[in-house]
Amino acid sequence: MGLRAKIGIAIAATAAVVAVLIGVLVHNRTVDAQFDLAAESIDGRLQSLVQDRAAGVDSGRAIVNPPDLPAPLKAAVQHGKRGVYLEPDGPKPHLWAATELDGDIIALKRPYLREQETLRSLDRVLWMAGIAGTALGCVVGLLVAHRLGRRLTASAGTAQRIAEGDLTARLPLGGKDEIAQLTTAVNTMADALAARLQAERDVTANIAHELRTPVAGLVAAAGLLPPSRPTELVQDRAQHVRGLMEDVLEVARLDARTEQADTELRALGELARRTVGAMGAGVAPGLAGGDGDGAARPAVDVRVLSDGLVETDPRRVERILVNLISNALRHGAAPVTVEVERGVLRVRDGGPGFPEALLAHGPQRFRTGGGSDGHGLGLGLTIASGQARVLGARLTFANPEGGGAEATLDLSGALRVGAESGRTEEKAGGDGTDRDQGQSQHQGHGRTPSDRP
Repeated sequence: MGLRAKIGIAIAATAAVVAVLIGVLVHNRTVDAQFDLAAESIDGRLQSLVQDRAAGVDSGRAIVNPPDLPAPLKAAVQHGKRGVYLEPDGPKPHLWAATELDGDIIALKRPYLREQETLRSLDRVLWMAGIAGTALGCVVGLLVAHRLGRRLTASAGTAQRIAEGDLTARLPLGGKDEIAQLTTAVNTMADALAARLQAERDVTANIAHELRTPVAGLVAAAGLLPPSRPTELVQDRAQHVRGLMEDVLEVARLDARTEQADTELRALGELARRTVGAMGAGVAPGLAGGDGDGAARPAVDVRVLSDGLVETDPRRVERILVNLISNALRHGAAPVTVEVERGVLRVRDGGPGFPEALLAHGPQRFRTGGGSDGHGLGLGLTIASGQARVLGARLTFANPEGGGAEATLDLSGALRVGAESGRTEEKAGGDGTDRDQGQSQHQGHGRTPSDRP
């Protein structure tokens, strides 16, 4: 049960209890007031009759020694007391007054039905007022609960946005209650967190900027070395360092949230084929942190279950796909598959799957999942997630029940026109003519990024 429901029920229950208590109190006070007024009236009449009878005047209104006199009143009179007694039993209640005179019991009796009817009418009014008060309490409770719940929900939503990386999220200030204190605490936390993260990002970006010129000089100097195997190793490591530096700068730009997507209409299946083909041809645009070992990579299958036209930034989609495929090639195992289903891209591999920390918290820079080579810096998937955010897409990671790892890029929000097609599988072919029943093959051999964080 949610907090709103609990608050609403509590206020409604309180209103109902208050209505019942007020109704009982008014009922009892009315009963006492009616009895006191009627008793005073009939006792005065009894005293007047006794005085007349003592003076020898008999008005005939008094009842002498009535056989139906209530026993409690009869006992009181026999002890020399004058009393009034309400006999509520039966459909017609009566009020008695009696006293003793010269050994006889002198009594008066009158109907009490009018007072009972008045009391019943009052009870009906009290019930209606109680129901109306309870209903009003329910409405007030719901309004109060909705207002408090809305403020708490806003606080929770802002905290969630901050946890997801939106450090500009803030709650409007106002009020002096506990919710206002929570609002102030959340905003203060966000300010402190934003300042700390910004300081870390500035340091990282500044270091990368400072290294840019020396690294460029290192790459240029390595290109002047005489051809040899050691020269190739030096050049490869220099390119590797430059790639890491560019990745760090890209992460800094993505963290600043100033990137804008340059969208155009593209077929998602063709975009996937071209990206995998470029990796197989060794161009691999935007590839993050290669290892440069020159080893052959397993085939990357492209399966287009149903193609679709999406309005997106193709360069950023290629960047995401290259990083996901390269991550699968480095840290996963065959088979590596790229699946296209309308506006959704899935990259699967047969490896050990993503680490639990990544599934729980998402990709984090400079944190690896203990890859086999231990060289991952957690940049490739971090960049992929940042680029997906720029596109307004959703990038998720999962370990399917059958084993392996699966990364899903959901571009359904950018889907404009769907072109259904039969299932195709593509791998790199030598001359591109091996397309039996619409099937071709792309081989993925390019450099791989340095992370499965």
